[in-house]
Parts: sequence; C-alpha cells; structure tokens
Amino acid sequence: MGKNSATPHISADKGDFAKTVLMPGDPLRAKYIAENFLTDAKLVNNVRGVQGYTGTYKGKRVSVMASGMGMPSIGIYSYELYNFFGVENIIRVGSAGTYHKDVHVRDIVIAEGASYDSNYVSQFHLPGTFSAIADFKLLRTCVEIADKKKLNYHVGNIHSSDIFYGDLSDAPEMIQPVRAWGKMGILAVEMEAAALYMNAARAGKRALAICTISDSLVTGEATTAEERQTSFTAMMELALETAIAME
Repeated sequence: MGKNSATPHISADKGDFAKTVLMPGDPLRAKYIAENFLTDAKLVNNVRGVQGYTGTYKGKRVSVMASGMGMPSIGIYSYELYNFFGVENIIRVGSAGTYHKDVHVRDIVIAEGASYDSNYVSQFHLPGTFSAIADFKLLRTCVEIADKKKLNYHVGNIHSSDIFYGDLSDAPEMIQPVRAWGKMGILAVEMEAAALYMNAARAGKRALAICTISDSLVTGEATTAEERQTSFTAMMELALETAIAME
C-alpha cells in the first residue's frame, strides 16, 4: 500500500493528518479548500481519488479530506482517521436541503443532532435508541465564531438519510416526507452526519457537521453543482476557524 500506516482506503503515515480534519463529501471541494485556504498544503492521500491534504491555516496545522457520499462512505473514512491516524476532531462541511420555510438557500446549519433513517447504528448492538449528537465543545466554539462573524446560521436537528431518490409510487402516505420531518423541527436533510457522530462517540473523539443550504425542499430554490463546490466559503472559513480554536 506504500505507507507504513496505510489502511485499505487511506495511504498515509501516522502523523500525516492534523488533529482536526475538515471533511466535505466532494473530493473537488477538499481540493478547493486546500488550494484556497491552506498554506503549504500537501496531498497525503489519493486512494480512489478521495483527496486528503494537510497544511496550515493561520499558522496552525489542519487537514481536509473528502468523505464521499452517504453514511457507509463517511463511516469508513472517519473510522480510519479516528482509529488509525490519531485524528481527534472531524468537522463535516457539506451541503443540505432545507425542510423549513425560515431556513434559506446559502444559510448555514450547524447540526446539534442528526436524526436518521439508516440501519448504520445496528452494528453497535444497543438495547435502545441512540441519539446522534455533536460534540458540545466543537458546537459551542463554532456557534461563538459564527456569532462573531455575524453569519446567517441556524443550530438544531438535521436528518441524515440513506435515500436520495425515494420510490413513493406505492406509498402515497409518504408523498410529504418534508412535512413529516419538518413538523418535528428538523431543519435540513443530508446523508452523512449521523454516521460521523456515531463513529466519534464509539471512538471517544469529537465531531461536528456544518452544512450550507444548497436547495430548499419547500420553495424549490437550488444552487448549481459548481456553486456547491466552490462558493460556500463562509462555511469553509467557519469550519477552519473552529478547527484552529481546538488547538
């Protein structure tokens, strides 16, 4: 595999990653963050094109690596980073679709908790229901920085879903899943945070998901793929400031 500490999915040595890793879903977003925000960024992983970089931000060491899409994918990468590469904090920086009329496209959602429709939790053999929540220190730090920056942000529960294209043809009662989740105060939907929060809990590490709203499932407004890749800079800077505050 080429590196002494390589895993099946990350070809790197222990110490190649900083204590805190920013984790977008898209490898091109990881590349964009490394090239536009980090100083002396070095490519430390490129297995399967899932690019990971380590550099410095305002003089402090930070890494960024893609997670891919969905809970199984972020489950693999976060597990390996936490358990084999000494990473202590993972901050997901992703996109989400809002379920709420008062959460608008390009607003930031900081996920205090992540509800889910996934079976990912079954591996832990728990005799009850697990609440997937963010680390409070990361959450508090992020919110304090967002306040200082006067960002348009919301803190609350999000929905991590295994399904992007849902087949509703035989289930007319499910035609309004937006309404069902929304009435429980769920702010937005994405596909990774709950698994990240579960892996962090199991490893005794920290995790936080920060998402920019890319589209509204209420109004139909949406951003383009290019905008999602390169223009969510307020979220990126918020995550980087949170990362260096954890040093």
